[in-house]
Amino acid sequence: MKRNCCCEGIGLILRFYIFLIPFTFFFNLPLTCYSETEDVIIESGFSKDEINRGKRFFMGLLPFERNHEACISCHYMVSPDTLNWNPSAIDIARKYAGRDSAAFHRAVMQPSGNLMAASHQNFEISEEDVYYMKVYLDNLAVTGVEPMKPSINRILIFLFLGVLLTWALLDLLIFKKVKIKAIPILIFVAAFGFQLFMLFNESVLLGRSPGYQPDQPIKFSHQVHVTENQIDCMYCHHTVTTSQTANIPSTNLCMNCHIVVREGTRSGRFEIDKIVQAYEEERSVEWIRIHDLPDHVFFSHAQHVGAGKLDCMQCHGDVENMHVVKQVNDLSMGWCLDCHRTTKVDFIENDYYSIFEAFHIDLEAGVRDSIFAVNIGANNCSSCHY
Repeated sequence: MKRNCCCEGIGLILRFYIFLIPFTFFFNLPLTCYSETEDVIIESGFSKDEINRGKRFFMGLLPFERNHEACISCHYMVSPDTLNWNPSAIDIARKYAGRDSAAFHRAVMQPSGNLMAASHQNFEISEEDVYYMKVYLDNLAVTGVEPMKPSINRILIFLFLGVLLTWALLDLLIFKKVKIKAIPILIFVAAFGFQLFMLFNESVLLGRSPGYQPDQPIKFSHQVHVTENQIDCMYCHHTVTTSQTANIPSTNLCMNCHIVVREGTRSGRFEIDKIVQAYEEERSVEWIRIHDLPDHVFFSHAQHVGAGKLDCMQCHGDVENMHVVKQVNDLSMGWCLDCHRTTKVDFIENDYYSIFEAFHIDLEAGVRDSIFAVNIGANNCSSCHY
């Protein structure tokens, strides 16, 4: 009877882990959302040898003796941790995919922009070598860059803990090889507890993406525009005080400046040309949204910025000093509720709150010295979930 109970217990544990193994794969899904591969621009039609030869030139493996930097040293394949102002290899590939080899040769050997001309000094590349690089890039425009594979470290740790846990339980109930029973009991409790902690931690993070920092279709720097060029936030995001959302600037608004400014001090012409091309083709730039709340949550920028007079950085962080915008806070419900409990409301000089007569009387009588957002219903469920 005792042995049957042990077998049933072991069977339950094994079924538990078989159920959890698919769930553990969620531990390592990358936060970056990869968009679907763009439509094929061209048909490659080149031999493998031609593509590989062009790749060697682009990577700097050929020629054996050269006095200039390799293309890959500036035009990266994988996004770096810090902003690289140079266009990526895939950006160049897509731009010149529909053009002939002569146009690409002129762009490389006789660049028009000041920044590009300075970086391409002392280039000694034959027309044939440039052709092979164009072949490689044309093929890259078709195949795209292979995305980085997620790490499986946490999955392995989780499964290793499961092995330890199972061994400890088997030794306690069946094998009994370890004379000191406290050792397998301690291992069982520690392994199982750490697994529960991992499951809880990953469950809490579902739907949240603090630190999310995707590559945008155009390298737009808030630090350059806001801090260095002193452009007011409201100039671009002009609906933030009156609308539920902070608008994304239209291409027409960008061209108010870039009809004149055609070359950046760091990015050169390449990135600004994307804006100009979008404007000329009468299409919008497909910016990637960073701060996104679930559909069942109501949030109004007009309420927080227009009426509440909150500063943008209180929620979004120090955006004006970011080259690449990232999500700083987790935007969880707990984070919002804590903010409502600690944020004082400007009652005295804000006509929006004039209807709260009782609170104004309390402030004048000294019954209250301040009003918090939670006092005026900010934490009522129906305020955000209606």
